[in-house]
Amino acid sequence: MIFNPEYECMDPEARKKLQLAALKNLVEMLYERTPFYREKFDGQGIKPRDIHNLGDIEKLPFTTKDDLRENYPRGLLACPQDRIVEVHMSSGTTGKPVVDEYTRHDINIWREAMARTLAGGGCTGDDIVQNCFGYGLFTGGPGVHYGAMTIGAEVLPMSSGNTARQLMVMQDFGATMLTCTPSYALYMAEEAAEAGVDPRKLSINKGCFGAEPWSENMRKEIEARYGMKAYDIYGLTEIIGPGVSFECEAQNGLHINEDLFYPEIINPETGRSLPDGEKGELVFTTLTKEGTPILRYRTRDITFLIREPCSCGRTTVRMHRLFGRTDDMLIIRGVNVFPSQIEHALIEIEGTEPQYLIVVDRGESRLDEVELQVEVKKEFFSDETKDLEGLRKRIESVMKSKLQIGLKVKLVEPKSIERSIGKAKRVIDKRKI
Repeated sequence: MIFNPEYECMDPEARKKLQLAALKNLVEMLYERTPFYREKFDGQGIKPRDIHNLGDIEKLPFTTKDDLRENYPRGLLACPQDRIVEVHMSSGTTGKPVVDEYTRHDINIWREAMARTLAGGGCTGDDIVQNCFGYGLFTGGPGVHYGAMTIGAEVLPMSSGNTARQLMVMQDFGATMLTCTPSYALYMAEEAAEAGVDPRKLSINKGCFGAEPWSENMRKEIEARYGMKAYDIYGLTEIIGPGVSFECEAQNGLHINEDLFYPEIINPETGRSLPDGEKGELVFTTLTKEGTPILRYRTRDITFLIREPCSCGRTTVRMHRLFGRTDDMLIIRGVNVFPSQIEHALIEIEGTEPQYLIVVDRGESRLDEVELQVEVKKEFFSDETKDLEGLRKRIESVMKSKLQIGLKVKLVEPKSIERSIGKAKRVIDKRKI
């Protein structure tokens, strides 16, 4: 289902004109109203009049997460405070939180973006959406809530946690769509099976999952356990929350709402723009926001852009599903490794659960040592020792082939790796680097 054909199926050249007009307006607004950006522009000798075409965006400064934290709480506000109707922010577990402030106009944009997102996953006014993203200052729960209501669907605002109650409500109210992190979707399926409930017999037939990178194989695992279609969605607090991009029924890249958010791919080392199809760091500019508009935000997410036509009929550019983040990437003996690569390979190995933990340390030889802890299915763990040893060696062989590095595999009992109701913790790096 296409929620807004006028903008989602717009002629690309007409969209470029729309984007350029919005970009010029944004730059003028930031220069006039936000001292942080005016100082950056002046430091680079840039004035709003210097923006003549979309390519000129490369003249403009980047914005980083550190910039946002240093301007906490309201240093990036671009409108009078009395126009703000809602505030969201990140957890701030590694420093000051990142703040996003919304005018009524911004909330309406968010509703529109999330309606398109959920519609891309097949949501209609007949659906009952069980929303297990967190509510409160976190953007996940409210974003889905706004989008589902805009479509006209019924919303079960469950938030995260209390899995037994989640399953009870899912059964009793006949939820047809599930929204949460992919790791929590798998955890719920595990808990359902433990309680004697077959997830495939629930009314859930589709789901939108995001807030953490996940592999194609993890999608297949979720779809198999629930008998549903699982769609990837993407967003981040700094830009608006969820609703920046989403998969359609083709599941071949995530459509970016590019009339609202302008995407770029850059070389993370040099900051230079990269051509479509080349993998690099994703950068976003908010084209229409009023409260805390952001210019060229470096997301740290690694992907590439796809402009080939999509079978769904949308003409918006797509981003490949995330490969990982520059700050999640592990460099092991000179080799770049993303946790999602390990996950993708692991799920294909019979006898393992899609739960793992990567522990990186530096040994006595001062070389990096990696231990991959892998949960084994209950029936395999009770097998003979030689069978477990064979499974362990098979995992090590697959990882060596896929990643080009050697790592030590430790098989652990089912449910021994800590579960999360939010983003899964996959890496413990003990190296002092």
